[in-house]
Amino acid sequence: MTKVSIIKVGGNIIENPMDLDNFLKDFASITGPKILVHGGGKKASQWAERLGIPVEMKDGRRITNTETLELITGIYGGQVNKNIVASLQGYNCNAIGLSGADANAIQAIKRPVENTDFGWVGDITYVNTSFFKLLLNNALSPICCALTHDANGQILNTNADTIASSIAVALGKDFEVNLYYCFEQSGVMKSLKDQNSLIEHIDSRIYKELKEEHIITEGMLPKMKNAFDALQNGVSKVHIGKPEMIKEIIKHTTITL
Repeated sequence: MTKVSIIKVGGNIIENPMDLDNFLKDFASITGPKILVHGGGKKASQWAERLGIPVEMKDGRRITNTETLELITGIYGGQVNKNIVASLQGYNCNAIGLSGADANAIQAIKRPVENTDFGWVGDITYVNTSFFKLLLNNALSPICCALTHDANGQILNTNADTIASSIAVALGKDFEVNLYYCFEQSGVMKSLKDQNSLIEHIDSRIYKELKEEHIITEGMLPKMKNAFDALQNGVSKVHIGKPEMIKEIIKHTTITL
């Protein structure tokens, strides 16, 4: 079975030109089919401040009103996405930039209002597997931003970690999928103050223990939830750590069932 690498890159890496350039060189050098998923929240917040648009967050998620949606559509789908695509072309990686609306790649529904009204935020309902397979089978690398659509003309802001996981699950029926979450840490740590406390392997039993001991909390919880959702739905392995892990040259956290 053909191996596919699906990689989500975090905002701190996108914000650092040197780190981003090194990461994109490594991404371009990966042999075989590959997909990159990115956000751009920090850059969007910077532009919001410049333009006097209030930034509202709840539980680490952006509340997206109409004005904010217009901004992030330009930043995620425009500035960030196209700069990444252009850079990859410079490294002989034939990349194609996408939002979920392009070729009906990813559909979502507007998140229902419960305790918080998140505005134009989407929860994924459909991934166009045939379209992604068409691109991969023709040696094109999709570069997906954190935007989806509702099939009725509305763009929706959607969590990039979840997009990566959803694409991985959709392709897991036809490929051996490895899912990578790249960010500024070495992986899941027992203590963020101790860089030697990396947990190199986590399965469902260890995950339960780490949650009970409050070692995995807050920002890491959504990543871990996406990781286990993916593993339970056909993804082979999930990796969490610094960008260099995609070349398998540094230790990181590998998650399995």
